[in-house]
Amino acid sequence: MDRTIRKTIADIYRVNLGVRNRERLLIFTDDSDKEVVRIAGLFREVGEGLGGPEIRYIEFPSTGSHGAEPPEPLWVEAFGRGAVESIKSKGLFRPLLKKSADRRSLSRIRTIIRRFREDAVDVVIALSYFSTTHTIFRDLLTGVCGARYASMPLFDISMLKGPMRVDWREMSKRTRRMARRMDRYDTIELSTPNGTSLRFSKKGRKAMADTGILTESGSVSNLPAGEVYLAPVEGTAEGRLVLEWAPTRRLKSPVILDVEGGVVRGISGDDEYAEVLQERLSERPENANIAEFGIGTNDRASRPDNILESEKILGTVHIALGDNSSFGGKVRTPFHQDFIFFNPTVVLISRTGRTTLIKDGRPY
Repeated sequence: MDRTIRKTIADIYRVNLGVRNRERLLIFTDDSDKEVVRIAGLFREVGEGLGGPEIRYIEFPSTGSHGAEPPEPLWVEAFGRGAVESIKSKGLFRPLLKKSADRRSLSRIRTIIRRFREDAVDVVIALSYFSTTHTIFRDLLTGVCGARYASMPLFDISMLKGPMRVDWREMSKRTRRMARRMDRYDTIELSTPNGTSLRFSKKGRKAMADTGILTESGSVSNLPAGEVYLAPVEGTAEGRLVLEWAPTRRLKSPVILDVEGGVVRGISGDDEYAEVLQERLSERPENANIAEFGIGTNDRASRPDNILESEKILGTVHIALGDNSSFGGKVRTPFHQDFIFFNPTVVLISRTGRTTLIKDGRPY
């Protein structure tokens, strides 16, 4: 293994996650992509070489969608057999996996998980191809059990020599500073040279700083990290999104999303991705929700063809559709998809005035 790659992975254990001796650490991946499985194996190898934590490792069949709940075997590894069997005995596990459990059922599930908290893992490295960030699984691990959770969907080996070599201290300061500025305002306007124009309310919604430092109990972050993000108030987004990039490729021609009343009402465009996205949004009305607004803050991120990295590029904006229940929103659905926008201008608005946060991709 390349020495730089080995060192960067070791730094993830020590610097980003602060893994301690005898902690229980879970590494998982799915069968969607052989390269991602190989990377998960490298993380396992380095972790076992450190000799401190108890490493648990599992591969499972792909869920096929970002934000979908993972299968039962992963729940058992993460929370213990006792917790899972108790949830199943109450008839709650199937609706939990389908994200159809109501608020009362979720409260009962939280009570069960809390009772078996001592059986849960302490640290998670989530290297599945499809993201588990916006899942109840992740929320229970971090919110109830206090696990530290590194979410790394679509991870590529090149990231260990690029955005994962960022100056974490400086990037963290930049990210938190931007989040504080955003929280002074109630409305956000976005525009880009390609015709994207969106306005929405963030009133009552807190801007989150994703810094990649996961040493505190219950912390969660993407790796690579570097973004400020929030859940727009449901029903308030109005405008148009012009997509030039799908999650892992540049589109042959733009796909246009018309947004009204906080949801995507229409999709047009000649690229085949327009049909793919239309099919996903037709599965459940909640999938069309304008779920997330984020700004990249990592000055070592550069790849536009991988959404895990591209949404972290300093000065870019990303908008996600679907689930936002895990970071302050009200929509729960087994779908969450981000899209990147370059050279944005972002204006913050309040009753007392307005200020420019980003101008043509340059943070102010």
